[in-house]
Amino acid sequence: QVRLEESGGGLVQPGGSLRLSCAASGIILNSNTMGWYRQAPGKQRDMVADITSGGRINYVDSVKGRFTISRDNAKNTVYLQMNSLKPEDTAVYYCNLKYSVGRDYNYWGQGTQVTVSS
Repeated sequence: QVRLEESGGGLVQPGGSLRLSCAASGIILNSNTMGWYRQAPGKQRDMVADITSGGRINYVDSVKGRFTISRDNAKNTVYLQMNSLKPEDTAVYYCNLKYSVGRDYNYWGQGTQVTVSS
């Protein structure tokens, strides 16, 4: 069983910064992708950024230049540094881990609230 534990959400003013962390535990294939998704009220859950165990990174266009994703493979931990936050970044942020071995495995954290407001 894989468990994802997130931390680092909160309330911040526009232009501020937050850092999210997500630690994975359990039996995890070394070759995997970890990432962050977000879901605002009344909207679907969308990918924000992800990073493979080999270091390949993807960002949604709206966060490029403001957010930075990184990971520590030894700790099975992924981070999301969020700078220049905007009110439209307000959402519940979910950590995700996925890999394929014969079939697709897809795991989610419980979510952490990020609120950007003055």
